[in-house]
Amino acid sequence: MADWLRLQGLACVVTGGAGGIGRAIGAGFAVAGARVALLDRDGAGAEEAAAALRASGAEAFGLACDTIDPAAVESAAAEVARRFGAADVLVNNAGILRAGPLESLSLADWNQVLAVNLTGYLLCAQAFGRQMRERRRGSMVHIASIAALEPQTNSGAYSASKSAVAMLSRQIAAEWGPWGIRSNIVCPGLVRTPMSRAFYAVPGVEERRKAMVPSRRIAEPEDIANAVLFLASERAAYVNGAELLVDGGLDCMLMDLIPRPGFERAQPPAQA
Repeated sequence: MADWLRLQGLACVVTGGAGGIGRAIGAGFAVAGARVALLDRDGAGAEEAAAALRASGAEAFGLACDTIDPAAVESAAAEVARRFGAADVLVNNAGILRAGPLESLSLADWNQVLAVNLTGYLLCAQAFGRQMRERRRGSMVHIASIAALEPQTNSGAYSASKSAVAMLSRQIAAEWGPWGIRSNIVCPGLVRTPMSRAFYAVPGVEERRKAMVPSRRIAEPEDIANAVLFLASERAAYVNGAELLVDGGLDCMLMDLIPRPGFERAQPPAQA
């Protein structure tokens, strides 16, 4: 059972590897015995995360890579191949959020979010997908969001970009499936990450958010990483073009937002 996921020795690439979810995914791959390449615009942060994995006995390295730069992505793919051989797994995780209502959203912010959250995913899929197609096997997992399924207002292009990621993943599954490549997405709900840390610093926000989630807690990056590892692994060998919502049941709560006198009942307290 030590290699239940069958990831031992595989070359696994994680973009946005210096961030909260990216670090957790990289750590999960390392525990499973994979060789891990962490890519991030913050090269120092990626190498710091990789150094922590090496200290625990894993084979890992960090690399500066701006995923919206085609030359940088091709260079990173070549470096991974040089160190590890062809990539077995790609996790497209790098992402940004630029808040703002649509009526006043600048074109620059719209284009930047689409570039990082969507075009960067395509560029990485193309570069590492070539390595996979040559060997007729490989797995891709793309991090989308619950905002891909439900509009997140006043968040600029974020929902649009994440929804597009879902279709990109399905198109990759359809076009590259015959080459032995699987492509799936994970849609996180509320996760405690460096990007969301400011929200939870506001008094009362965490309690209100927990109350909206049936599981009564906010996800940790490891919750998302566990789902990613499953989809990336051979245990999901027949899962292709799927969307896995990892939100503690938040998406089930729409009807509870509607006042229904006589139907309300006392709820257990949120977990500490």
